[in-house]
Amino acid sequence: MALEGTLKEFGLADILQLIYYQRKTGVLTVDGGFDRVRLLFYEGNIVFAESSKRGESRMGKLLMKKGLIKQEQLDTALKEQKTNGLRLGNILLRMGAISRDDIKDTLTNQFTELVSYVFTWRQGRYEFAPQGIPIDKDIPISLDTQHILMEGLRVLDEWSVVEGKITLDSIFTKTGASVPEALTDEEENVYGLVDSENDVSTISSISGLDNFQVSKVLLSLYEKGLVDRLKAPEEARAGVKERKKARAIPAGLIESVIAALFVISVLFFYFSGEAPRKTRQAEASESLDNLRFLIEVYKVEHGIYPEGLERIGSTTDPWGRSYVYKANAEGFTLSSAGPDGVAGTADDIH
Repeated sequence: MALEGTLKEFGLADILQLIYYQRKTGVLTVDGGFDRVRLLFYEGNIVFAESSKRGESRMGKLLMKKGLIKQEQLDTALKEQKTNGLRLGNILLRMGAISRDDIKDTLTNQFTELVSYVFTWRQGRYEFAPQGIPIDKDIPISLDTQHILMEGLRVLDEWSVVEGKITLDSIFTKTGASVPEALTDEEENVYGLVDSENDVSTISSISGLDNFQVSKVLLSLYEKGLVDRLKAPEEARAGVKERKKARAIPAGLIESVIAALFVISVLFFYFSGEAPRKTRQAEASESLDNLRFLIEVYKVEHGIYPEGLERIGSTTDPWGRSYVYKANAEGFTLSSAGPDGVAGTADDIH
């Protein structure tokens, strides 16, 4: 049975958590009106992502701009794709035009960026259909959905600074004004990649900077009169009014996430109809994953890691003992002492 609804009723973070914690295999389709994104999951992790607006030809152009393939190789691969229907990356790999590591890195970055892009949507419909998913043996990719969740939250937090001013699809052109000598290294890097064709996400992929860094630099160059917007992004026309009404990360996010985790446990019956049977070790491992996620959410919301677990979630493991948690400005460690109750031994669970 498919799970469907609107992003207002059940946000993308909630959907991804549900799929991840229940280790579901199937296809999630999110339609924002201006774009439709399909995410393929195998046992809870993302193995493929595609956009109706950002076709594979876009990836081919990105590979060219990064100097990984040549125009004639891309033309040959696109021509072959029309006859055999294979994915562009697989064709380029079989042609020997690109290494397996280069295409895996490119696809991994592209999939991650695409999911982060959907996190910025404030309206749209989704549908998750459980079904078998073939695994790509040539280019096997499996993105940890938990990590993607954290990346999406980070993107939401950062993009509140540039909300309504720029999107990942924004394209800029050089104005021809004299370039001052006082540009920073990042500004010179991004300015050199503005060519009336590269959008924000493409410049990000080529420059090595993340999307938020590129966006800030482009806005800085725009304010200095060095670049101008080439076209208005479709997303701004479709939903900028709705997005301006919402904070990037709403107040009470911790409580919302905890509530979502509760909903996930209830909705398990919606999918499987039976309760899971887990060992205490498995329960501890899953609980630790949940706590790590909530700890990172707390950090995003408050700017520091929590001193203790009391405000985050359960403080005890399945054996009724306190989790081993330490935090400082740089990060945190979290573990269970395991069945023997002695920290630092072989049966500890991390």
